[in-house]
Amino acid sequence: MRRFSALCTATVLGLTAFAASSPAHADPFHLIRWTDSGFCQIWDEGIATTPWPSNYTIVSPPGLTFLHALAFKDDMLHAGTCSF
Repeated sequence: MRRFSALCTATVLGLTAFAASSPAHADPFHLIRWTDSGFCQIWDEGIATTPWPSNYTIVSPPGLTFLHALAFKDDMLHAGTCSF
């Protein structure tokens, strides 16, 4: 039983070390604006699909992090370009 516990502990520690050593991957985001309502939404480019329906335009530069996209959306809301 001790060997099994030691093996489980070693496996968990090995997986934890592997996860900590791999680089973090952040999918880029962009801000889209729906043309009919003016509503702005943050869209994850890591999602393999496109927004539906297709009546939107991309209003932000590509490759933003989520926090940068959120700040960009806040600026657009204050400027009146986007509706809530």
